[in-house]
Amino acid sequence: MAERVRVIIDGEMLSVPAFTTVAAAIAMCGIGGGIEGTRRSVTGEPRAALCGMGVCHECRVTVDGRAHVLGCQTLCRDGLSIETTR
Repeated sequence: MAERVRVIIDGEMLSVPAFTTVAAAIAMCGIGGGIEGTRRSVTGEPRAALCGMGVCHECRVTVDGRAHVLGCQTLCRDGLSIETTR
């Protein structure tokens, strides 16, 4: 069985496979979990990771209190706190 880590996404403790990116964790946990993406556009539409390589900046989240972190370039670790702008 693959090692798992616990992350906190928008205040909810979730378990994801180790070495998962923050953007992938949000996508995996968002299905049926009420997380619609990483942020909202200026018109209020949900946005999510698009390119997966840090170019589009659609995966921006707050990680451990640090804003504008690229979720597709950040690996999950145990206890990581992630805030989206849902």
